Amino acid sequence: MRVFISAVFLFVFFSLGAAYDPLDPNGNITIKWDIMSWTPDGYVAVVTLNNFQMYRHIMSPGWTMGWTWAKKEVIWSMVGSQTTEQGDCSKFKGNIPHCCKKNPTVVDLMPGVPYNQQFTNCCKGGVVAAWGQDPQAAISAFQLSVGQAGTSNKTVKLPKNFTLLGPGPGYTCGRAKVVPSTTFLTPDRRRKTQALMTWNVTCTYSQFLARKNPNCCVSFSSFYNDTITSCPSCACGCQNKNNCVQNDSKILKLVGINTPRKDNAPLLHCTHHMCPVRVHWHVKQNYKEYWRVKITITNFNYRMNYSLWSLVVQHPNLNNVTQVFSFDYKPLVPYESINDTGMFYGMKFYNDLLMEAGPFGNVQSEVLLRKDQNTFTFKQGWAFPRKVYFNGDECMLPPPDTYPFLPNAARQRPIALSSSITLLLLLLLLAIC
Repeated sequence: MRVFISAVFLFVFFSLGAAYDPLDPNGNITIKWDIMSWTPDGYVAVVTLNNFQMYRHIMSPGWTMGWTWAKKEVIWSMVGSQTTEQGDCSKFKGNIPHCCKKNPTVVDLMPGVPYNQQFTNCCKGGVVAAWGQDPQAAISAFQLSVGQAGTSNKTVKLPKNFTLLGPGPGYTCGRAKVVPSTTFLTPDRRRKTQALMTWNVTCTYSQFLARKNPNCCVSFSSFYNDTITSCPSCACGCQNKNNCVQNDSKILKLVGINTPRKDNAPLLHCTHHMCPVRVHWHVKQNYKEYWRVKITITNFNYRMNYSLWSLVVQHPNLNNVTQVFSFDYKPLVPYESINDTGMFYGMKFYNDLLMEAGPFGNVQSEVLLRKDQNTFTFKQGWAFPRKVYFNGDECMLPPPDTYPFLPNAARQRPIALSSSITLLLLLLLLAIC
C-alpha cells in the first residue's frame, strides 16, 4: 500500500508540480558566474545565461533575474544589463554605486544602446532562443563589478535565493554551486585562460507554476469524416469570457488595440475554448506509401505577437517525416530508443512571427510522412498526435472518444443489426410455413 501511495505521489509531483518535462528531460537554464579579476574591494564577473531547453525560449519582454547578496555587497557598475532600481546609496560619497539593494533585480538592455554599454551576447531585450532552435542565440550575458565583497576564493560568498522570470513565472532556481573554473581561448586560439572562480545556478521550468490553465488547445479534422473535433470548452479557462472581443465589436477599430499591457493581460477573440492559441491538425490526404497532414496555428490574442514560436508534436510516424513544406523541422530524440517527437518552427523573416488575432493571425504548413505498413492505420485516432506543445507549454487535447472516426467503423453496427433482423424474419417465415 505504501509503495502504491508513493508511486501516485511521484506521478502527481512530476506531472503537475515538478519542473520536469518528459519530452525534454535535460532541459534547463543555467546561470554561470565567472570571476574574471579581483578589485580592491571585490571582483569583476561575467554572468552568462545559457538556455539549454530544446524548444522553450524566452520571448519579449525578456528575462528578469534576481538574487540576494550573502553580505553587504553592492554593484559598482554593469555593462550589457542594468538593475531596475538603484536602492539606497546615501552612505556613499564620491563614487555612487549602480545598485545598493540587498536583492537586486537585473534586466537585459534593449537593442541599439551605445557601444560602450554593450557586452558580448547582450542587448536583445532579454529575448533568448531555444537551444534546439538556434544554439548561437540561446545565450545572454553581461558584466558587473561587485564591491564590499570578498577578494579571494576563500572570502567570496555566493549569492542566494536566485530567481528567474522568463518573462513570467514558472522557473525555479536551485542553489549556487562552485564548479571547475571556465576556460577561455584567446582570439588567435593559441592560448587558454580560465576564470578565477566559477559557480553555476540551474533553473528549471514547470507549467503548473507558470499558470493555472493551459495556454493553447488542439482541434482535429480529417478527409474521411465531415466531423471537426473542436477544442474542449473553456480549455484555457473562462475567466476572460466577459471581456472577449466579438467579430463585429467596435473595439477592433480603436487605435492601439494591439499594444501589450504591462501586466500582459490578454485581449482574446471570443471562442468557446477561450485559448490564446489553437493548433489544428488536419489529416489531408492518403497515398499508397505516404499520407499528408496540414497544421494550422491560430492566434486569438489581440495583444500578443509570438516571435520565435515553436510547436512540438509527439506522434509515432514522426520517425518517417519526408517533407515539411513551409515550417522548419527538427526531430527531437529525448530518449535514444524512441524517435516520435519533432519540433516545428517558423522560417526566419518569413513566418517566424505569429501575428496577433486578426486576418494575419495564423501560420500553416503541410507535412508529408512515409507510411510504415506494419503500424500505419486510420483507426482509433492513430493519425492524431499524442501530445502537442506550443512555445514549450502543453496544449489541451480533445477527449479521445470525440476524434474523427472512419466511416466503415460507424456502419459496422447498423449492418450487424440489420443482418440480425433479417435472420429473425427468415426464422419467423419458416415457422409460419
